[in-house]
Amino acid sequence: MYLRETKRRNKDGTTVSYLQLAHNERHPVTGSPVARIIHNFGRADRIDRAALRRLVASISRVLEPDGEAAVAGGEVEVLEARRYGGAFLLDRLFERLGISAALRAAAANRRLDGEATERILFALVAQRALEPASKLAATRWVSERVAIEGCPRFDDDAAYRAMDFLSAALPGIAEAVFARTASLLNLACDVIFVDTTSTYFECDLADEQVELERALDAAESAAGETVGGPSEAATRRFSRHSKDKRPDLPQVVIGMAVTAEGIPVRCWTFPGNAPDQLIMRTIRDDLAGWRLNRVLWVADAGFDCLANRAYLQRGNGHYVLAEKLRSGSAAVQSVLARAGRYRQVADNLQVKEVRLGEGVRAARFVLCHNPEAAARDRQVRENLIAYLEEHIAGSDGWERRRRDELVGELRATPALARLLRRTKQGKLRLDAAAVAREERLDGKWLLRSSDETLSAADLATAYKQLQQIERGWRDLKGALKLRPVFHYREDRIRSHVQLCWLALLLIRTVENATGQSWRAVREELDRMHLVTLATEHGRIAKRSLTTPGQRQIMAALELPEPPAFADFEVAGTSA
Repeated sequence: MYLRETKRRNKDGTTVSYLQLAHNERHPVTGSPVARIIHNFGRADRIDRAALRRLVASISRVLEPDGEAAVAGGEVEVLEARRYGGAFLLDRLFERLGISAALRAAAANRRLDGEATERILFALVAQRALEPASKLAATRWVSERVAIEGCPRFDDDAAYRAMDFLSAALPGIAEAVFARTASLLNLACDVIFVDTTSTYFECDLADEQVELERALDAAESAAGETVGGPSEAATRRFSRHSKDKRPDLPQVVIGMAVTAEGIPVRCWTFPGNAPDQLIMRTIRDDLAGWRLNRVLWVADAGFDCLANRAYLQRGNGHYVLAEKLRSGSAAVQSVLARAGRYRQVADNLQVKEVRLGEGVRAARFVLCHNPEAAARDRQVRENLIAYLEEHIAGSDGWERRRRDELVGELRATPALARLLRRTKQGKLRLDAAAVAREERLDGKWLLRSSDETLSAADLATAYKQLQQIERGWRDLKGALKLRPVFHYREDRIRSHVQLCWLALLLIRTVENATGQSWRAVREELDRMHLVTLATEHGRIAKRSLTTPGQRQIMAALELPEPPAFADFEVAGTSA
């Protein structure tokens, strides 16, 4: 039995090939072998390759473990070996979570080749998760090092066109992916955690242009103006505050919304000097159209302001926001001064509820205390005091200029600056009152909430889960290598962030299902290769045997093992 190719020449001179499954029989009269057609696969250029692969996989189950039967009868030459396991797993999740369908539907609406665009974007997402590098490196990675089903070879221009499409079609794609993901993974979407981080990108601006942009930023900030939304040409902005310690480079602010399970439902990109009010309103408005039920917004102290609190309560929403204990506000001082006992809700968590005001305008606060964190804070403060006393010892005899220089150095560390005071004569002393104030805050944090249905313990627990989003930032900047960013155009910067978001969505799904870190899963799947062999009978692509660890990962994700044979070509044909 063999795969047979027949050709027919059309009147216009073109040739059409057909593939058939056949086997030879002896003619009852002449005794000559005659081909008998068992099945017609149709035209070779329109063949259902997925069906062929399924056929080969079903045959391979009978042949294994005697795999050499497929290539017996001659010498075998290894043509190439590509990594296969990680790309296969991510590809199946890409399809299961509805990302493939959303991309193809959006591409069809824009009269693009949906399949090719989707495959290129998947390749860029998979590269982020498996071997992050530049878009140019992705083209070589796909053509030489990894096996991605149905992915055509593409150049960097095709990659950028796909990224431009992703940026333009993002709102609809993100909503479709969320709806599918929330349903499939049974996510707790009544609690949404929101946080932001900043990052920088490389640029080749001349010094004069850098100074011009800095001046523009300063003027807009002084005038209290908002520099557009994330869809306008204002993403590249300088900021005096850089979490990455690079204020010399243009900054972008990245916002992320995460569920209680740690699944990132969407990312946003904002100008580097965007105010928190613009960020929170954009996130709230974008998610409002997703037909979520009652939502509890959880965010840190950076988003706590009257305007944000009012905006989050629209549409039956509620919030849990941290308050800055060192803000010195009247509300914070009143809560800290209020008498009452803490209630133990966990081994390392105590809570005390405080209400300020009366009636519907009453503000609900929850003061939380962690004894273990209090011990750490006390030890850190003792170390700071010892460091401070060592550096100011003997400073009374210094010149004033030298003391001023020391104060400038110490102010670079806010924790040290809070414990230092200067006398009327300009001498440096440890501030005993400041030390006492710090002692009152050891191991404490303060929450403000509009939700009356949840207990104080539930509110404290919900806020502690905000660490899920911190974990997401670590993965974005670490495993997925969000930086360096070499794109100059605003839409390309946003697309780069969205590729990282999709990669984070995939790896977090893997981690939640397997209970293993993505690094461990990736290293195990890297052991699976797709090897292309050439024999005198033709060419065949076969994967390496599945290891116990790989079987465990596939089972946890409820995925079938990859087919043993991915492709084949009988000598003398072009399947």
